[in-house]
Amino acid sequence: MVNSDRIYLSPPHMGGAELDYVHRAFESNFIAPLGPQLAEFEAGFSRLTGFAHCLALSSGTAAIHLGLRLLGVGPGDVVIASTLTFIGSVTPATFLGADLHFVDSDAAIWTMDPALLARAVAEIEARGRRVAAVIPTDIYGQCSDYDSLLAVCQPRGIPLLIDAAEAVGATYKDRHAGLGGDAAVYSFNGNKIITTGGGGLLASHDKALIDEARRLSQQARDPAPHYEHSTIGYNYRMSNVAAAIGLGQLDMLATFVARRRGIFDWYVEALGHLPGVSFMPEAASGRANRWLTVMLLDEAAFGAAPEDVRLALEAENIESRPVWKPMHMQPVFRDVPCTGGAVSEDLFRRGLCLPSGTAMTKADLARIARIVAGVAATAHKGGRRTP
Repeated sequence: MVNSDRIYLSPPHMGGAELDYVHRAFESNFIAPLGPQLAEFEAGFSRLTGFAHCLALSSGTAAIHLGLRLLGVGPGDVVIASTLTFIGSVTPATFLGADLHFVDSDAAIWTMDPALLARAVAEIEARGRRVAAVIPTDIYGQCSDYDSLLAVCQPRGIPLLIDAAEAVGATYKDRHAGLGGDAAVYSFNGNKIITTGGGGLLASHDKALIDEARRLSQQARDPAPHYEHSTIGYNYRMSNVAAAIGLGQLDMLATFVARRRGIFDWYVEALGHLPGVSFMPEAASGRANRWLTVMLLDEAAFGAAPEDVRLALEAENIESRPVWKPMHMQPVFRDVPCTGGAVSEDLFRRGLCLPSGTAMTKADLARIARIVAGVAATAHKGGRRTP
């Protein structure tokens, strides 16, 4: 009999104080779009990350769009991005009329390979094209090797816009995820390690960049008693109520990171002894937030494919998900060049994201591990398990 209690991959987890912050927003009648909770959330995130200026927005995609626009990306430019990522990290370049070029992952840490980035930049510039920005993704809460990427970008004057959407609470060389780029982007979608119910944030030390991003995010209204517009803007601002939720979540961030890391360690202990099973490595240069626990399967040794495990979990009302399908494999980007590709393709083929929600119980984890181990046991007894 299937257990009716669904276990989701990464559901929201309210710490308890969120409602207090929301009540304050309601009592002050600052509902949307702006208000004191929004300003407090931005200030709190600035303290967390070390960025001098933060702008809370409606989504991480909106933050990337504004960041690229204000870093000077335009029609005919080339934007280089990680191929192992979520599509929202790369589509904003197309909004601006730029061309994309994807770069594969470093097999050791799964983030953008600096050596391949250097090759891609050289090849693009040799064709007489301008690389207007580079967007590395901090995949599954693991920071990219910022210093090595900057060593490629800075001598050429190429801005680095770090996609730290999945990496809130992670660190690189004892600094918060994203710090080191010309700008960084974070996400507070419902499945992220902290959430505002949907939302994102653009951060930078460049006050002029954030000030202009703020103006553009509010329909680019010019200073005037009436509505005056000299450029095209967007409706991208985060609401005050959403920011109030975010304040409560910020209070819980350290607890959530510790819990996610603990869940990862539990899976390694419970499943790491199975033949053909390994897990996402952690870079020596930082501390991942382990947003999602990612398991890799060697099908020959394990006896089953990741899809067999996913279906077995789904049959028991448990959500899991393949690793991000690389952007260069997506039909919509079939004509976009990619430097490398074999590493991310292999991770997609062998990887499975396991439920990692911070509210999961020991019983939930044991249930998941029992099913995964059962798939392997069934396979080794003479046939794949059929959910």
